[in-house]
Amino acid sequence: MKQILKNLFLEKTLKKQEAKNLFLELSKGKMSPTQIIAIITIYNMRSPTLEEIIGFKQAIMELSIKVNLTEFNAIDIVGTGGDEKNTFNISTLACFIVAGAGEKVIKHGSFSSSSITGSSNILRGLGYHFTNKEENLKNQLDKVGICYLHAPIFHPILGTISVVRKELGVRTIFNTLGPLLNPGKPKNQLLGVNNLELARIYYYMYQNTNKNYAIVHSLDGYDEITLTSGFKCYTQKGEQFYSIEELEMGKKKIIINPKELKGGKNTEENIRIFINVLSGEGTFSQNEVVLTNATFALSLLNQDSLENNYDKAKRSLKSGKAKNILKKLLSL
Repeated sequence: MKQILKNLFLEKTLKKQEAKNLFLELSKGKMSPTQIIAIITIYNMRSPTLEEIIGFKQAIMELSIKVNLTEFNAIDIVGTGGDEKNTFNISTLACFIVAGAGEKVIKHGSFSSSSITGSSNILRGLGYHFTNKEENLKNQLDKVGICYLHAPIFHPILGTISVVRKELGVRTIFNTLGPLLNPGKPKNQLLGVNNLELARIYYYMYQNTNKNYAIVHSLDGYDEITLTSGFKCYTQKGEQFYSIEELEMGKKKIIINPKELKGGKNTEENIRIFINVLSGEGTFSQNEVVLTNATFALSLLNQDSLENNYDKAKRSLKSGKAKNILKKLLSL
């Protein structure tokens, strides 16, 4: 361990197996909090390499609690977080809209570490009971169309470092790894990334998988499609730039002020925003941003046009179907 830390402090990178072994050691409780902080600090000062990310991911997934949900053609909509923009919970809302449109969603998330409110904070606050039981998760997907996988009860290693992450309160290597760790292994993923360098690393990684994906990064720094700027999108078809004008899809001109996407000051305020949007009472800016993310997720699943999928997403929200999905999920 000392040699690995020494090499890292000397700005050397780890090979895939070394990275995997590092996290396996961490999982066994063989690292002190000081050593964990040192590792987190190193990767806050430089981005992990592709080999390091793959090694870290392999270790965490090898240690995870296993569930088999591959019978479902499902999607996960998730962001790395760490963009320090304090937006409301856009990705989680988009998940319910997609489920309301008749698709399957396997959402993976956790409590907040670098933001005010994570998806787990929202769902727990609404009364959702976290589970890692495969039978229960399949029942939710069958009857409702969505299930939620709370990361810490699937990945014991996250419990080891959760206190350190919370105390630091800033983006860490685990923001980078989080979107790669969905235990349900959904076949489709809309992944938001907070910087272009990381977006391209994910892109290189996903090219060697059979996952159907879209990796998005708003050029003004958001890890979601926010309509505050154009954004880059990476798929199996390559890299594409979307301007805001291209996303208007026949609607009136969209000009989103970043201030209109701000989340609340605490979890209670963010839950109120969440319910307001899902109830069709969100602001124009809130609705459009959530609908646009849902639109891209639907397009991954059905290969239909953005215009048609925007209409599907809008019907899901305005008809109350998306909110009804939440009600059903909480009633199980």
